[in-house]
Amino acid sequence: MKIRYHHPEALYESRFFTHVVSAEEAKKLVYVSGQVSYDRDGIVVGTGDMREQCEQVFRSLTHALKAAGAGWKDVVKINGYMVDLNPADVNVYREVRARHIGKENMPASTLVGVTRLVHEDLRIEVEVVAALGSKTEKKNNKSKKKR
Repeated sequence: MKIRYHHPEALYESRFFTHVVSAEEAKKLVYVSGQVSYDRDGIVVGTGDMREQCEQVFRSLTHALKAAGAGWKDVVKINGYMVDLNPADVNVYREVRARHIGKENMPASTLVGVTRLVHEDLRIEVEVVAALGSKTEKKNNKSKKKR
């Protein structure tokens, strides 16, 4: 499988995500439902604390990926939903996410501000898509728009 990270010159350069990620010859796609900061018993972890909630969400995502035979290196898309989106909480989210994903060859990413999640104490929900193949070959590919 080839995973390519495209950075079209017509789009701004982002330090926090890749605009386009393509997976060629993927043998398995893994869709992980949005994870929130529930512990195994369904109790909210880190009420009122974005860092604690992010840590729990990424722990849960790690377990979910592992259950499907995937890891963070296989993630090609990540979507986040944050209550009361603000710069301080976004920075915390990015910091925790970077420890799991790394800063090189980041997946395509979306972060959306929402007014509420399924439980009033939840502040963040994150879902991912992973692509797996028999051989993982990652390349950084600068796409150029032809004129």
